[in-house]
Amino acid sequence: MSAPRIASVLTVDHRIPSGPFFDELAVGQAHSSPGLTLTDALVATHRAIVGDRTPIALDTNLATRVTGGRAVAHPALIWDVVIGQSTHFTQRAKANLFYRNLALRRLVEVGDTIYTDTEVVALRENSAKEGRHPTGMVVLRITAVDQEGRAVMDFSRCAMLPMSRPEVTTGHQDDLLTPGDAVDVDQLRGLVASWDLTRHPQGPAVRQGDRFIDGHGDVVSSAPELARTTLNLAAVHHDSRAAGKQRLVYGGHTVGLANAQLAKAFPHLVAVIGWNSCDHLGPVHENDTVFSTITVENVDDIGAHGQFVDFRCQVFKVVDGPPVEVLDWRPRALLALR
Repeated sequence: MSAPRIASVLTVDHRIPSGPFFDELAVGQAHSSPGLTLTDALVATHRAIVGDRTPIALDTNLATRVTGGRAVAHPALIWDVVIGQSTHFTQRAKANLFYRNLALRRLVEVGDTIYTDTEVVALRENSAKEGRHPTGMVVLRITAVDQEGRAVMDFSRCAMLPMSRPEVTTGHQDDLLTPGDAVDVDQLRGLVASWDLTRHPQGPAVRQGDRFIDGHGDVVSSAPELARTTLNLAAVHHDSRAAGKQRLVYGGHTVGLANAQLAKAFPHLVAVIGWNSCDHLGPVHENDTVFSTITVENVDDIGAHGQFVDFRCQVFKVVDGPPVEVLDWRPRALLALR
């Protein structure tokens, strides 16, 4: 029997596409992601990295009693996957700057598949700075559905991208998003209207102005694993060369740890079901330790056993020296009251 033939060696270099530069973007460009099925293995991997204790995401029987559904995927896993799926246009991002008005449309169950569409809606070139490569900011509108076409989530986010060459200018000066209004309360009421909060672990009501400080932080670990697991393509999370010597942690990782700290502070937290806003104030790196201060900004009672709470979670990292604020996250959460 003759030996198998060896394929000839390519004589031309082929470069793998690695995402557009800022000057290659235009308002209206859109991209659809590959779908991702939320398996038990994906749930377990995510839990191992962020360690969240939200009860209905841990206990299938509890989830069924409260929501009437099957095993519930943690909302933090849902938004991590959707954000990861939205990174086609931001593979070259230098930083993710903010999120606005993120709202869950339904709680995704384990076994569902998520599909995400991303559209460029605004572009703004940054002012030139001597000695710095020029950059611009892109705002993306992101919508996600499940395998049956049911709405899962929608929100906007803003990232900073480099120009392809130092001498390039685009003239883009679109208005970017401001913090804006809170997520739609009526929509969130509809989401939870059929839930039986009497079946959930209950706790005390909170009041506007209440403030809580987490006495213990969480170490940031398995950062590239989370980025890979959620299909995040941004090079700064994978390649130290793209990040300027040290990889940046995916922003959703920091938010996930803040969510875990919120759930630890409030064992009667049913779920975070929206974000009014989220601003990244500084870089986070693997092996940093992060902790939160939590302030109650607004309270909206829903019946005798529920309370929508607008929290402000200010997250600080500790490396050497005094703590540095890295995240200002304003989630809307549901608490079950006794």
